[in-house]
Amino acid sequence: MIHSIQEYFQSKRSIVYMFFRNLIALDRPFLLRSDLCDEFDSLIESTPDEPLKHTPLGNLISRVQEAVVKAPRIDFAFRSRIGKWEYIRIHVEEMHCEMINASAFLQSKERVSNPDQKEDDWVLEIDLSPFNREFPKLQEPRSIGRGVEFLNRNLSSKLFNDPLKHGDLLLKFLQVHQCMGQQLMLNDRLHSIGQLQDAVNHAQDLLSQHPNDAEWDAVGHSLQELGFEMGWGRTVQRMMETFALLSDLLEAPDHERLSAFLGRIPMIFNVVILSPHGYFGQSNVLGKPDTGGQVIYILDQVKALEREMRNRLEEQGINFEPRILVVTRLIPDAGETSCDQPLEPIVGTQNASIVRIPFRNAQEDVIPHWISRFEIWPYLERFAKDTEREVLAILGVRPDLIIGNYSDGNLVASLLSEQLKVTQCNIAHALEKTKYLYSDLYWQTNEGQYHFSSQFTADLIAMNTADFIITSTYQEIAGNAESVGQYESYSTFTLPGLYRVINGINVYDPKFNIVSPGADSDVFFPYSDESRRLKELHPEIERMVYGEEFPGHRGELTERDKPIIFSMARMDRIKNLTGLAQWFGESESLRERANLVIVGGNIDPNQSSDHEEREQIEYMHSLIDQYQLDSNIRWLGARLDKNMSGEIYRYIADNGGVFVQPALFEAFGLTVIEAMSSGLPTFATLYGGPQEIIVDGESGFHIDPNHGAESANKIESFFERSKNDPSVWAKISKGAIKRVEERYNWPLYAERLMTLSRVYGFWKHATNLEREETQRYLQMFYGLMLKKRNESIQ
Repeated sequence: MIHSIQEYFQSKRSIVYMFFRNLIALDRPFLLRSDLCDEFDSLIESTPDEPLKHTPLGNLISRVQEAVVKAPRIDFAFRSRIGKWEYIRIHVEEMHCEMINASAFLQSKERVSNPDQKEDDWVLEIDLSPFNREFPKLQEPRSIGRGVEFLNRNLSSKLFNDPLKHGDLLLKFLQVHQCMGQQLMLNDRLHSIGQLQDAVNHAQDLLSQHPNDAEWDAVGHSLQELGFEMGWGRTVQRMMETFALLSDLLEAPDHERLSAFLGRIPMIFNVVILSPHGYFGQSNVLGKPDTGGQVIYILDQVKALEREMRNRLEEQGINFEPRILVVTRLIPDAGETSCDQPLEPIVGTQNASIVRIPFRNAQEDVIPHWISRFEIWPYLERFAKDTEREVLAILGVRPDLIIGNYSDGNLVASLLSEQLKVTQCNIAHALEKTKYLYSDLYWQTNEGQYHFSSQFTADLIAMNTADFIITSTYQEIAGNAESVGQYESYSTFTLPGLYRVINGINVYDPKFNIVSPGADSDVFFPYSDESRRLKELHPEIERMVYGEEFPGHRGELTERDKPIIFSMARMDRIKNLTGLAQWFGESESLRERANLVIVGGNIDPNQSSDHEEREQIEYMHSLIDQYQLDSNIRWLGARLDKNMSGEIYRYIADNGGVFVQPALFEAFGLTVIEAMSSGLPTFATLYGGPQEIIVDGESGFHIDPNHGAESANKIESFFERSKNDPSVWAKISKGAIKRVEERYNWPLYAERLMTLSRVYGFWKHATNLEREETQRYLQMFYGLMLKKRNESIQ
């Protein structure tokens, strides 16, 4: 490629030279993909006689993600394909180009952001690729996020080439399972794979003599004499099916049979879910700082997982009540929330609880007040130790699966998993690095407020210690052809003056799996389902939307016949509710067609303890004043419970409204799923998960939050077309409901997560999936880097 680019530069020297000179003339040290594409489009317009788009220069710009400008040279980072990066340095005056490595590109970024850094200054470089050199990797971008299928197929093919080895491995694996001291699957009568095969044959003969609905009590004694214990199935029919699977696996092993058989083994009895930051509770917490969709996600996740675990144990014939503990932080000064209660049963479950453990300082004193997610890093190591002690005391045994949430929960999951030797699953929800532009490059500028050095280091450690990672969408892992995924952004980056990451995470690693959540179908159902509607809430909704006396609001909607543009989120910069208000204020035609209703935390900045939230509240007030929106907007400082949220979506749908999710970036978009489930046509950001959730023009619409006027026009056009033809609105509403029903539901999520935990648990037991060398390296990185960064936070 470099040769063809060089040849083109020489043949079109004048045009190419002026393009690069124009980039330098922008007088900006760092250029994003959008900047480069805009400049290239300008070049195309100014030279209509030159076919530039499909030239080597056009191909380069089409794949460039960023550039570092330090005249007279420009360094470009481009993706030859998803997850594959190359770097080119252009010497503009000489019109010469050369390939450079990631280290040289990052060094350019460092020297531009910090001119005092010398070229020969020593910098710590993090490169995890040597540890994973022999580990199997996916090859095709389309396979990213389907890691368990690849891993199972790849390792199975290697393992099953040696029948004696794979049989012996299965025998040993089946012998390790217990539940509260009760031996499961196999007892000590079986010592070889040959004995196991014979016993399986005898068991099938024995079971064929009993009714299909007979249970363990009728056949258990005879099976125990053959070497089997309970766990093969509740009924004879189920046992026969499981034995047949094992028999086929021993005779003709393959990855599909292995996955099916592992799905029937009783392995998961106790699960610990970690979510330390924010206010984690079941009521009065949404809208508080650091508290939003993640809480809803976990509570719905717990209910779905408990049902799936109970169903599987019942099918396996195990009389055991599964236990799920959601471990979070105890906040003594919890206000009107329940976050000061050490133990709280989770409503809608039979045996799941929230366990709250306080943060303690170096003097062992309990921290009584809420602490921002950016400030909690010094407390997490002690929190992990206290969590280990409390969890073991409650369960009486080690958990079978640990699930981390967000950066802080994933770090605690890493510490616990390492200590307890338990399978670890990570869920990021959102990674701050992609939220804040150049947050890595200018980490020192923002360190006092955000402590990005601790967060990004913790992310790097947790990503690499996790046994498997689940994401809600493909976008979250690897973005798309034009944009970089959240996880992919951790592959190569720099924290100038601290360390440089050459290979941090590989999106082709089989630990990544897409497991999309859903919305609670008992709460978020179509507006047309009249028999389930909560009509008794309508008077309260009327007061919220239109009432003069409703507390905590700004604005009075004077034209009630207009449809409503509805949005609901926290008041923080990334959620961009102020951006939506600004688009609305700047579009006179949109204001003529619709009203705007926003539910977003507080409306009084003095009631917020979060700096960013206060800024957004003050900015929202200034926008309402600037555009004189008080008769067109209703801004509610309310926190809605789930039932109220569900019914307000449907209420807005009744009157032909829409839902808008205007975030600058959204990892998934739970409110998008909720609105779509309710049949409310939805406009959502094209940055992140909503781009994958919504099929544009069929089940909703994508909007670009960076182009407010275009977004406002798209919404206004939809209202106009729907007014002229009501079937336009109905088509999108039905498309949204259908999309969610088919792709985003909790039963499917729970079944998938339980299967993943079993497959990864098996391979962790059977191979070096624990990656011991990587663990030792990361332990050193934790001790020498992260601990010191955390200790520096006051």
